[in-house]
Amino acid sequence: MIEVQHLTKKYGDLLAVDDLSFKVDRGKIWGLLGPNAAGKTSTMRILTGYLSATEGKASVGDFDVFEEPSKVKKITGYLPEDVPLYPEMTVQGFIHFVSEIKQIAPSKRKEAVNKVIEIVGLEPVRKRLIKNISRGFKQRVGLAQAMVHDPQVLILDEPTIGLDPAQIIEIRKLIKSLKGERTIILSTHILAEVTQVCDGVVIINEGKLMASGSLEELVSSFNDKEGVFIKLKRAGQEALPLFSSIPGVKEVSWDENGIKIEWTKGLDVRDEIIKIIADKDLGLLEMRPLSMGIEELYLKVISGGVEQ
Repeated sequence: MIEVQHLTKKYGDLLAVDDLSFKVDRGKIWGLLGPNAAGKTSTMRILTGYLSATEGKASVGDFDVFEEPSKVKKITGYLPEDVPLYPEMTVQGFIHFVSEIKQIAPSKRKEAVNKVIEIVGLEPVRKRLIKNISRGFKQRVGLAQAMVHDPQVLILDEPTIGLDPAQIIEIRKLIKSLKGERTIILSTHILAEVTQVCDGVVIINEGKLMASGSLEELVSSFNDKEGVFIKLKRAGQEALPLFSSIPGVKEVSWDENGIKIEWTKGLDVRDEIIKIIADKDLGLLEMRPLSMGIEELYLKVISGGVEQ
C-alpha cells in the first residue's frame, strides 16, 4: 500500500533522508520511530505530496507520489504535528470548510461531515468554537480534517503529543479502531504507544533505515539472548550462583523480587533450571520467558544495532 524506494531528501548541504526504503502493507498500522532530526517528518511530508524528494521513488496505493501527487492526496489524510485550525470557526464549520477544499461533491459534503464527526467523537462539541474546546478535542478535529474525504491512507505526525493521559488513551483507541479499513503510518516519541497501537515499525536515524518489520520479527532479529524470569518460594538473591554455573548461561541477575536468567540464543536450559530448583527444594512460584521491550529494542537499534 505504501512503498518507499531509495528515498533521499537534501536541504542544501543537509542530508535529511538518506537512501530510505521500506514498505507498509494494506490495512496495517506502522510506527515511524527515530530521535529528533532523524528525518521522520520529512519522510511523512514527502509521502503526502507536501514536499518533493531529491532522489528516489515513493508510492501510495497505486499512485506515484511524484508523478501523480493530486491522486495521492485524494486517497491520503495528513495530520501534521501542529494542526492548522481556525479558532474562530465552529468545529462543524471548520470540517465543512475542509470538505470544500478537498473537493468533496457539494451533495455529499453534509453526509461526509456528519460521518467523520461521529467517527472521531466530536458530536458533543460540533457547534462550539474551536478556541473553546480542549486540546484533546482539537486533536480530534485534526483527525477529522484528515479523514473527512474518507482516505485509504492516514499519515499521523505525533497524534498524541500534548495530550493528558486520558486523552492519549482515547486517541489511541480511535486510531486502533481505524485499522483494517485504512493503512496508517504514525510517528511518535512515546515508545509504549508503538506496542499498544502498531503492527510494526520503521526505525530511522540520521535519515537512514536502521530496522523495519513487525515487532516480533525485530525482537527476534536483534535479540542475541533468550531467558526466563523465575520467582522462588524459599530462595532469593543468594540463589544466583546456582544458576550462573549452568553451561550456556550468560547472565543471572536479581530483578523485581525474582531472578532473571539469560543464555545464548538457540540454547534452552530450562530443564537444568528446574532440576536445580527441585534438587535444592527452592519452591518454584513462577517461570515466564523474557522478552525484549520496545524501549530496549529501540535503544539497541539506534545505538549500535546493525542496519537492515
